[in-house]
Amino acid sequence: MSLKAKALYSFQSENKEEINIQENEDLLIFDDTSLDGWLQGQNSRGERGLFPASYVEVIRPRSNSSLTDTSVSPASSPRNGSFYTPDPPHTPSNHHGSYDDDDDDDWDDWDDSSTVVEEESRRGGGANGHAHPYQTPHDNVQYRPKLPLERQDSMSSAKRSSMVGRNLNRFSSFVRSGVEAFVLGDVPMMSKIAETYAIEMGTRGPQWGANPRPFVCSIEEPIKQTKFKGIKTYISYRVSPSHTGSPVYRRYKHFDWLYNRLLHKFTVISVPHLPEKQATGRFEEDFIEKRKRRLILWMDHMTSHPVLSQYEGFEHFLMCADDKQWKLGKRRAEKDEMVGASFLLTFQIPSEHQDLQDVEDRVDTFKAFTKKMDDSVLQLTNVTTELVRKHVGGFRKEFQKLGSAFQSVSQAFTLDPPYSSDALNNAISHTGRTYETIGEMFAEQPKEDLYHMLDKLSLYQGLLSNFPDIIHLQKGAFAKVKESQRMSDEGKMDQEEADGVKKRCRVVGFALQAEMNHFHERRAVDFKEMMQAYLKQQILFYQRIGKQLESTLNMYDNI
Repeated sequence: MSLKAKALYSFQSENKEEINIQENEDLLIFDDTSLDGWLQGQNSRGERGLFPASYVEVIRPRSNSSLTDTSVSPASSPRNGSFYTPDPPHTPSNHHGSYDDDDDDDWDDWDDSSTVVEEESRRGGGANGHAHPYQTPHDNVQYRPKLPLERQDSMSSAKRSSMVGRNLNRFSSFVRSGVEAFVLGDVPMMSKIAETYAIEMGTRGPQWGANPRPFVCSIEEPIKQTKFKGIKTYISYRVSPSHTGSPVYRRYKHFDWLYNRLLHKFTVISVPHLPEKQATGRFEEDFIEKRKRRLILWMDHMTSHPVLSQYEGFEHFLMCADDKQWKLGKRRAEKDEMVGASFLLTFQIPSEHQDLQDVEDRVDTFKAFTKKMDDSVLQLTNVTTELVRKHVGGFRKEFQKLGSAFQSVSQAFTLDPPYSSDALNNAISHTGRTYETIGEMFAEQPKEDLYHMLDKLSLYQGLLSNFPDIIHLQKGAFAKVKESQRMSDEGKMDQEEADGVKKRCRVVGFALQAEMNHFHERRAVDFKEMMQAYLKQQILFYQRIGKQLESTLNMYDNI
């Protein structure tokens, strides 16, 4: 018997057995019994296939004497109503956890594939597009161990029965991140919080407090190195922070370790994605140069962020050059308790009052902005990529054809010596060679401008893909505030408890607004620099072409 259902989240298919579904889309379920966490059904466009059971709510018919009603239940719940987490539909997740069990590990001896997070090759990698530390090979379905801060005991469950309801979708980023537990007051206060991050009121609203010790960091000199008598080869980059004066050498896996710690800790911050890993051609000059350029942009974003730049694990990454101290600092970072929901305890927020509806409206505006910007950045990326292809292939080939045709004319003119003009023949032949040179100039030009534009666009594609999940955290917090106030009005919750939910929601709201303002500030700086650099290189490029053509033109003056 077919059942109606509604999609809770958007899902992007990745193989022919699956189908796309959109948030709030009406669906038809052929069988409500999930198979390894997947349901078979049909979307509103008539496409049939599989989608995650946890992403939909099944609308079950229910008869009551003379009338028929419907009830809604999560598709991932068994029929007795208890919560059920389906097994992963594909290979179990290889999440990036601590290396505490590996007492003999060395920072140069980590397995190359042990901590790698691949950059998503296309949008829509997760439930909301944001990569998380706990992720399965199938990017659209994510699993993680239960958070230690989530209360599971039966004693507390009876107490919670009169409080704000929990989200049954454990794949929701609001639940996964621990923000739900924080908003509902389930995150225990620490007796001593060693790190704090200030949020201040600026002219455009909340903003991150500046890093009291700002610095920059360069990445240069990629070096191919070997070990185990040449059996293992890798590339190291020289990392030079301005505030230490002492460079350190880091491999890509070290960057990747840091990236995973950042994702694990900074719940409400858009952590920039690392450049993609490549299985083959890792030692080709073009790939090494491309990775270096993108690591430089990644590092510039890290050092410019007032919060990320103060992270103790980041400082350890930049400063430690001793093997023993590296391992101690690495383990200390992996045992950091102020991660996820607990990280929200480190914020010092302003005392100014903010109307939650105004904040929600501001977040909605930002959500629409990031969606439009994401689409436009993708469009510009596609156009630029196609232009690179034409520069390297089509334009060079066409100018070479034109040059060859001019030289063919010059050769023809030499076949009848009495009427041949050496000066004219040489000028036409030189014209042909000039256009061949121009073709080569077109092929080389992307290295000066288009590649750099693609690097910057790639960085922003990663940053933008993080925001849907971050915004979802705030939306979830807003919903809990409204629910708690409703329960307080109905006498089902003390007003003091409802005020506590609202107060903690303010923390999430201030943090998100501070991140929004930082993104806008960096966006203005980065895109100004990108456009200026591109136009300057274009001017220089066409000036060089003009000089080539002008020099060739002068050869005809004395004929």
